[in-house]
Amino acid sequence: MQRTRFESIGSYTPDTIRSTEELIASLAVPRSLDLERITGIKNRRVYDSHPDRYESSFDLALHAIDDCLAHSDYHAEDLDIIISASITRTRGKEIYCYAPAFALMLGNAIGATAARHFDVSNACAGMMTGVLVLDRMIKAGVVRNGLVVSGEQITPAAETAVREISEAYDPQFAALTVGDAAVAVVLDDRGDDDDEIHYVELMTAADGAEHCLGMPSDRSAGIALYTDNRAMQSESRYRQAINRLDTFLRETGRTWKGENYDFWIHHQFSGPAIEYIGNLTEQHFDTPMPPMLNVLHDYGNTASTSHFLVMHEHLAKQNIPKGSKVLMIPAASGTVSGYLAATVSRLEA
Repeated sequence: MQRTRFESIGSYTPDTIRSTEELIASLAVPRSLDLERITGIKNRRVYDSHPDRYESSFDLALHAIDDCLAHSDYHAEDLDIIISASITRTRGKEIYCYAPAFALMLGNAIGATAARHFDVSNACAGMMTGVLVLDRMIKAGVVRNGLVVSGEQITPAAETAVREISEAYDPQFAALTVGDAAVAVVLDDRGDDDDEIHYVELMTAADGAEHCLGMPSDRSAGIALYTDNRAMQSESRYRQAINRLDTFLRETGRTWKGENYDFWIHHQFSGPAIEYIGNLTEQHFDTPMPPMLNVLHDYGNTASTSHFLVMHEHLAKQNIPKGSKVLMIPAASGTVSGYLAATVSRLEA
């Protein structure tokens, strides 16, 4: 069986920074909400809305692809397949594109006209889903390499929330945590002991899918995000994900301690909640956890790009030594749980 690896990574975040303090101050109804303390988010990046420089999901994704290929041994024309995993699919101001595939348009824009293409959609686990599918395709011998990309212009949901939030516990509260970003990764069949995707699995429990919905606002023009945080972010759901990982490790003859993870990366939705999940995981496996890598403080929740944005930013700061084994834990509405483990040595940012 082919051994897959992350061959290169690239990212892009807009220049505009919007602070949590500024966001709360702009709410239609004044509130004494300490969002930064509750979430651990101080800033987020926001797309450029100037007509001459407008940054749609498509534009963000193209920037990330350019950065990724600049660090790759592959050129656009070498790619066998392109997979787009964005939740938001804007191309131009308020223009949502569902056909043709975003991956096709991105491939054509970079000159990868011979590459196969398709989109996947799995909420905030979208990019990890794209990696899972590409990993399987390479191992099956269908393709030799490919690119997974996501561009998330998701802060329009925050703009809607700022206009519409009117209650102490409002379903649009979670929309105040989002930030815009794009990330792209190239995978290929040249994995070895120093660079390898060891395993990637996802599981969706349909029970709870209604707890986080992105859709047109039911009160005004614009995209809205409605989340029942009390139902979705609960100890029982956290333990469900931990049990799922434990079952996999036991069934494959592995142990948490024996895996020797150097770092782990959780979906970037709330600092205190991630810390709590870490404590639950440590109690469950009865062993200390590896260092947790985050970028919440500066970028917020960047939806499907979050895990790979964390990896890119910490690679750029040289916080991930070559040969490190990284565990990624997804969390997405659906409700999606799972795990991705990879040893990385070649990646640079």
